[in-house]
Amino acid sequence: MKPEPSEEPGPDRDARPDPERPGEPDPERPGEPDPERPEERGAPIGRRVLLGTLGLGALGVLAASPLQRALESFLAGASEKDPTGLTGLLPNGGGFRYYSVASSVPHKTAADYRLTVDGLVDRPRSYTLADLRALPQTRLVHDVQCVTGWRVPGTPFEGVRLSHLLDAAGVRSSAGAIRFKCFDGTYTESLTLKQARRSDVLVALRMQDKPLGHDHGGPVRLYVAPMYFYKSAKWLSGITVTEDVRPGYWEERGYDVDAWVGRSNGRDDEPTS
Repeated sequence: MKPEPSEEPGPDRDARPDPERPGEPDPERPGEPDPERPEERGAPIGRRVLLGTLGLGALGVLAASPLQRALESFLAGASEKDPTGLTGLLPNGGGFRYYSVASSVPHKTAADYRLTVDGLVDRPRSYTLADLRALPQTRLVHDVQCVTGWRVPGTPFEGVRLSHLLDAAGVRSSAGAIRFKCFDGTYTESLTLKQARRSDVLVALRMQDKPLGHDHGGPVRLYVAPMYFYKSAKWLSGITVTEDVRPGYWEERGYDVDAWVGRSNGRDDEPTS
């Protein structure tokens, strides 16, 4: 599935997830199920897995980066089998948390991945992973800030500037915003056209100097460097140019549409860029 200025808090502060109140929804944790469409849930993690995770979490706080990477990989696998979301609360040595709002997410490879650019454009296009890799690449290094409070400093992302894809598509004069779709079938995001054209907004193919893995939103995700990480949609599959902003998944649940780090969602975090 991170990081792009004066905004007012969202209209419904009480609907916004609160990291200090356990049980509240989280913008990068599994979302609440739709009662009309029961979701298939994974089996709860077992006692051995939980104890092992706790032990690894404690070690991860003290260990060097190789162990930290192993810990993050372990937590990713455990979280996929944990419908409770408790693995996201375990110590992780300052690393990433693994969240999804869908009960399961298909894996995409270079053979079957496609990114479509459509909507109010003159030249709609579908990109393969090879197509995206062949375009000019930009590398950015900024902190990643989650709206729930955790932060990962100095995280490199690399990919194609979103503005490059928009220019290639020929955005029409009536356009004013972008809507992003994801192949998890659930998550959406949005940016104004002005925000989308910033030089620090990428269609990212790499993170931490390696190809984006599935748990980090690969093979392709959005990366909006100066905004809270929920704006950097994972598992990106569609870029649709629209006339007006259409609030994304978490904005429909109370989060700010303009999510500048430290100047939105009632938070005062240090900017990431």
